[in-house]
Amino acid sequence: MDKLQQYIKDKYDNANDWFVEEVQSVSNQQRVQDVISKKQYLNGKHRILQRQSYKYNGEVFHPRRIVLQYAKTLLNFQKSYLLSNPITLTGNEEVVSTLNNVNRKGKYDRVNMSCLDKILKYGSVAEYIYIEDNVIKSKLIDPSEGYPVYDHENNLIAFIQAYMNDGIDYYTVYEKDTVSEYNNAGGSLRMIGRYHNLSGLPIVYKSDNELSDTEGRSELSDWIEILDSMEDLISKYTDSFYKFMNPVPVVIGQDLKGEGLPSDVVGGGIRLDDGSDFKFEGNGLDYKSFETVYKTLLQALLDVSSTPAVSLNKTDVSNLSEVSIKLLFSLANVKASINEQYMRDGIEQRHDVIRRLLGYQGVKFSDEQWDSLNMVFQYNTPSNNTEIISNLRELREMGGISLESILEKSPMTSNVQMELERLGSEKVSVGNNKGNSESGKVETKSESKSENVL
Repeated sequence: MDKLQQYIKDKYDNANDWFVEEVQSVSNQQRVQDVISKKQYLNGKHRILQRQSYKYNGEVFHPRRIVLQYAKTLLNFQKSYLLSNPITLTGNEEVVSTLNNVNRKGKYDRVNMSCLDKILKYGSVAEYIYIEDNVIKSKLIDPSEGYPVYDHENNLIAFIQAYMNDGIDYYTVYEKDTVSEYNNAGGSLRMIGRYHNLSGLPIVYKSDNELSDTEGRSELSDWIEILDSMEDLISKYTDSFYKFMNPVPVVIGQDLKGEGLPSDVVGGGIRLDDGSDFKFEGNGLDYKSFETVYKTLLQALLDVSSTPAVSLNKTDVSNLSEVSIKLLFSLANVKASINEQYMRDGIEQRHDVIRRLLGYQGVKFSDEQWDSLNMVFQYNTPSNNTEIISNLRELREMGGISLESILEKSPMTSNVQMELERLGSEKVSVGNNKGNSESGKVETKSESKSENVL
């Protein structure tokens, strides 16, 4: 009996609809609700919008509800910083060429960006790899629809995709060798299809979570409280500003009754006894305190998210050296290296699945060829390209670096293998041209000699 069958027997007494109970478990529903709440937050449903109206000066006052969508900006920065430059594959030339072809046809650069997007927003995402029209492709299973099944040793033994559409529940159960589809159209649950599974279980990408080894943790969980405080502060300060523009009139002393200047001449006025006073009283605005608190919260947000202030135009910079740029982006590099590990863990599993599917298509590689495969992530750090190229040239002149390493480190190169092939073809064509020109010279000389003889 395999692990999944043992799991179903122990937990669900071999029930045929065990996956329905698994989806409806408390832990899974809590996780899905957390994902949905994160989606609502990113869609603009913030706590500040729950502020209630109240009466002020005898009228209903509708307070400001200012929403700051900093979260999207921070998420976009982390995604683009790691994956704006495509991942470069290195290793055996034949393996790299084949995988680059698979990546191009399957649009895996976009898949990688979507994977990291889901990991940062919701903590996890699942990828299922399949073959369609002889092309290897991937589909991502949304975290709100995906339910991984783990045994007591935290090994993935099955995966369930469940969702509702037009009042009908749909279930897709991924097992090691089969994929089964169910729905309850007509009122009862029934199987509508079962297929061979060539690629195995979906690949689960996830971030670190101190409380769980099987569930990830959203980056938003660390940011929302800070953003809520910023929205609350700026909304209340804006309300105070408008209240300050509507001061309360105060009369001190005796107001004289009698004739005075007509109101239609001077616009209105009052007459006071000697020693009396009239003034407007309003709330004082301590903008310095507001500025200090708001900047502190913003800096805390940048620190927690490992975002350089210069990336959000919060710092003026000019004429920076390469070392200064690295210092400014040191936290961003640390965060990118962590995100890189999340992606690397999943992509390495993807490559193993792709190798298996290529084998079904007749494309096979030895273990030695495949083990040479490696990935190079090029962070989108601002750089002084002139300084980098100068250093690479000096290393090359010293004989301390290979041409391939230069291309990997060069900010002008996006595809190392393609550049190496182009450089090789250029050398061949240059050699052919030299040979043709030399042969042309020989023929000219021989012709001139013949003419002299004649």
